Amino acid sequence: MYNLFDKKDTQIQEDVINELKWDPSVTATEISATSHDGIVTLRGTVPHYFEKLSAEEAAQRVGGVRAVADEIEVNIMGSFERSDEDIANAAANALEWNFAVPREIKVSVEKGMITLKGETEWQYQRSAAENAVSHLMGVSGVSNQICIKMIAKPLDVKERIEDALRRSAENDGRNIQVEVKGDRIVLSGTVHSYAEVEKARLAAWNAPGILSVENNLKVDH
Repeated sequence: MYNLFDKKDTQIQEDVINELKWDPSVTATEISATSHDGIVTLRGTVPHYFEKLSAEEAAQRVGGVRAVADEIEVNIMGSFERSDEDIANAAANALEWNFAVPREIKVSVEKGMITLKGETEWQYQRSAAENAVSHLMGVSGVSNQICIKMIAKPLDVKERIEDALRRSAENDGRNIQVEVKGDRIVLSGTVHSYAEVEKARLAAWNAPGILSVENNLKVDH
């Protein structure tokens, strides 16, 4: 059976470039892509931070890609430019109007780079804050320094994730091993599709008190 991991780097490179061209939110002509052992490196310049994120996500969608090194630079010019004061005001309003973001989150801006600080109880709140400001005009990058204050309880977290995996329509979770190391989760084992890899990753992130997820799942073709 065809295995995505058997794809040659030349084919992966071509597929990534075509995926970048296919994505209307990416200025593909300004971005180059290379692949070595399935590790894709993106280079070039884009006029906005959101486009940098879109290019990285586009590359990650391509079969055979094991990881993406994003070396794209954000070069904000012309009508995209905004002062740090304008960006800070827009970011504060975006956070205030986002239901998922706690009111205690603080924002600062320097040369278009937004820094977020504060505490949340859940990862989805931390992600919501970053997403809320990433699309703003004039943003050159986002440093998410928000901490999750809830302390993970290994046994409880492990049981919750395993229950979530068993509820999935695509797998019963028996081939997935969950290891909790403090505020970090390590997933290992085999699944049948990349959709299951993503479901497992999201299930892990939804656990309380988790700051990082190491996803070592393999797709068994």
